[in-house]
Amino acid sequence: MPYTIIYHKILILSNIFLYFDQILWYNIFYECYFYGAVMEYGEIIKKWRSYNIKKESDIDKYLYNFRILFAYNSGKIENSEINYYDTREIFENGRVNSFTGNVRTMFEQQNQKDCYEILKQKIIAKEKLSVDLIKQTHFELCKGTYDERRYLENGEKPGEFKKHDYVVGLTNVGSDFEDVEKDLTELTDEINLYDLYDREDILKSAAYFHANFENIHPFADGNGRVGRTLLNYYLMINNHPPVIIYEEDKKEYYEALNVFDEKLIVGGLYEFLKRQCVKTWG
Repeated sequence: MPYTIIYHKILILSNIFLYFDQILWYNIFYECYFYGAVMEYGEIIKKWRSYNIKKESDIDKYLYNFRILFAYNSGKIENSEINYYDTREIFENGRVNSFTGNVRTMFEQQNQKDCYEILKQKIIAKEKLSVDLIKQTHFELCKGTYDERRYLENGEKPGEFKKHDYVVGLTNVGSDFEDVEKDLTELTDEINLYDLYDREDILKSAAYFHANFENIHPFADGNGRVGRTLLNYYLMINNHPPVIIYEEDKKEYYEALNVFDEKLIVGGLYEFLKRQCVKTWG
């Protein structure tokens, strides 16, 4: 057999072995990077607590990107006009150039930034949940966003409880407007009694608070944004990382809330939040 033919056969075989060798190492790298690098829930809690957050600057350091992603996803769950680019521009530059959409959208995302700045002071102080804190959070998130009907005709304003009853969820839940303050006081008193040490108890308690808050539905508008913000506030004052509820997962989120409304079972929401925590930080 001529030398050139032997040489080309060897070269072809070498390239074949090299090709499969590259595939093998690529698969190993892919599995290690995309699967092995994802932390489990317990590891996430341990890492978060190692940050030992004591100052507002610590919150800014560890939540720099989180605050933008949270504001974007939490807002977009109920407002499809919100986009990530505009949200980042507001958080980083305080403005959006050449915006042509609904001005309410800009107010909502600017309010997210304002609320973050106010609540991080309270997180460091570990201020407990209260009716006053809930109303202040609602005011910060909803100022400038109420429509004419609610504001003028119904006399409902940001930072004040609803003055009319609204249909909520699949089972028409929601406290009567006369009972909102009483129901929220009972809920916050109950939550603040918990002496939490186990990390899973913190998330279960947070899920219980969030499900009940959304079930009470205390405001004429903005209950979802306020509830998700207070969920993370409660987690952080208990040394648990905050969670992004991703807009693409809102169907599962709403289903978990509906199960609580119908059966008062919070386990589904707890498991959902646990997965979202891993998705956020893993």
